[in-house]
Amino acid sequence: MTERANVIYASEPDLDVAEFRRVLVESGLGALRPVDDEQRLRHMLSGANLVVTARLDSRGRPLIGIGRGVSDGAWACYLADLAVCPSAQGLGVGRGLLDEARRQLGPQVSLILVSVPEAVGFYERAGMERLSTAFWYKREH
Repeated sequence: MTERANVIYASEPDLDVAEFRRVLVESGLGALRPVDDEQRLRHMLSGANLVVTARLDSRGRPLIGIGRGVSDGAWACYLADLAVCPSAQGLGVGRGLLDEARRQLGPQVSLILVSVPEAVGFYERAGMERLSTAFWYKREH
């Protein structure tokens, strides 16, 4: 667990699906995720072996951000979600989640993600390198 400026960053592999859904919806990422399919959201969380969270260090410790990924623990980690509530955007929470993910993974593991167009500048400012050689088969639903 790491604490910065009243934000606590931690690993929460058993994160509640309702909290996960709320942050996805509030951040806007819910428009691209199956937020109305609780079973699928639950599966997304249980299949992730990296779940980093950001919580305010205040009464009730509300969840304000999440990073969710899948890693082999030795070479690469695909960060499937990085979501921050609008009330916490601009406070360094996204960068804090990236830093916490990298801390937990260690320096030997690459962090890879696909960005929504609106967030490309954020990732570049965070020091991530843009790749032009990525490929994917798009999911059907």
